[in-house]
Amino acid sequence: MQMPRKIRVMIAKPGLDGHDRGAKVVARALRDAGMEVIYTGLHQTPEQIVQAALQEDVDAIGLSCLSGAHDVLFPRVMELIKENGMDVLVTAGGIIPKEDLPMLKKSGIAAVFGPGTAIEEIVKFHREHIKQRT
Repeated sequence: MQMPRKIRVMIAKPGLDGHDRGAKVVARALRDAGMEVIYTGLHQTPEQIVQAALQEDVDAIGLSCLSGAHDVLFPRVMELIKENGMDVLVTAGGIIPKEDLPMLKKSGIAAVFGPGTAIEEIVKFHREHIKQRT
């Protein structure tokens, strides 16, 4: 009998945004909850993020953006995920206006966690929505 593998989550910072404290807090919380977390670091292109997700065989990608470029960068990541036939949960965080949420959800982003979201809520969401693989 094979044991289920640990949930693998990649936290990524697309674009030129240089603020990653929130992304690191989320990465650590997911790690502390027993997930395997890969952090890409700052200033990643959508292409770099999707390539890294493919190479790392992740179950989920968490995108973080505070610069306001989420309306361009996040949909591009989703396009590349679809082009590569990937089946991954994608969530987002950062300073994202409420009026942008429908567009992000339509692009395929499962959830957006804004400032003040409880860490427990983010962990619970990932546990409940990631398809477990062996």
